[in-house]
Amino acid sequence: MSNQSVQTVSTSNEKFKVALAVVAAIAGVVGFFYLTGQNKPALVAAGALVAGLVFAVLLLWTSTTGRDFLSFAKESVRETKKVVWPTRREAMQITGIVFAFVVVMAIFLWGTDKLLELLLYDFVLGWK
Repeated sequence: MSNQSVQTVSTSNEKFKVALAVVAAIAGVVGFFYLTGQNKPALVAAGALVAGLVFAVLLLWTSTTGRDFLSFAKESVRETKKVVWPTRREAMQITGIVFAFVVVMAIFLWGTDKLLELLLYDFVLGWK
């Protein structure tokens, strides 16, 4: 059984559509901040952001690369829903263990630093 990877070749038209979609998304974000800075109504600024993002998604939907990416994003959301998330109690316990470990490690590293300082400066160099 052969396990070869297949590489798809995208045309320059596909690359242009993806690049244009990225530019549209960036334009929507820049337009949002520009209109917010001009003291325009929040609805106008939000409209510019949404319009840029919707246009970018529509452009991506027309390209093969974009459809593959959007399909990947949908599958990622679907897989995230399958994850068994810890309960609040479990999350608090794990967080407490991490904090305790960090405190113990900090004390250990501080102690090691002070011991090396004592050995080097007092005994080896005799500076103190």
